[in-house]
Amino acid sequence: MRAPPNRSPLARPAPAQRSATSLGRAAGITAALIAGLWVQEGADQLVFQGQLDQFGIEPRAPGTFWHVLTAPFLHAGFGHLIANTVPLAVLTFMSALRGAARFLTALLLIVLIGGGLVWLLGRGGSVHLGASELVFGLLAYLLGVGWWERTPLAVGVAVAAFVLYGGILWGVLPANPAVSWEAHLFGFVGGLIAAAILHRKRPPARPAPGFPR
Repeated sequence: MRAPPNRSPLARPAPAQRSATSLGRAAGITAALIAGLWVQEGADQLVFQGQLDQFGIEPRAPGTFWHVLTAPFLHAGFGHLIANTVPLAVLTFMSALRGAARFLTALLLIVLIGGGLVWLLGRGGSVHLGASELVFGLLAYLLGVGWWERTPLAVGVAVAAFVLYGGILWGVLPANPAVSWEAHLFGFVGGLIAAAILHRKRPPARPAPGFPR
């Protein structure tokens, strides 16, 4: 009789190690995004004299739809960027804890859906830009994840996000003509759609009739 072959157990990282990896990855993504925004705005102000702001969203202007990809990463000066930095950093970190690929997919959906709706439905004769579209989108994304998953962790994160930044939801109302409430509103819509696409649980597939279960 032959002895069974030796099989080494599959090594898996301990929960603490996985948590540390997730925290480090989320921190790295957050730092890269915030640093990129500051470098871009510094270059815009010091080198281009604010000319990059022309790549904001101009609703229904022919040939400018692609500006939906650039507008959320542009700001009308350092004051505008400072106002967005902390909430964007916090919400990015909370969202990126779920994994880099899923976070980047959610961010892309927010940019495309939110920006696309601003381009289609926003006020004409204006330029919409700023990371507040991402702020509202990521807040909606975290709230949507809590709704769709309904696990203690997802709900806890959603509640924490709402406690921290739920007050900004007044920004979806057209109160200040100098503020792009459209970017706030449609960014929020984009975040909800991203959460539904990425986190909604699908019913299990049913076997075809006549086959054993």
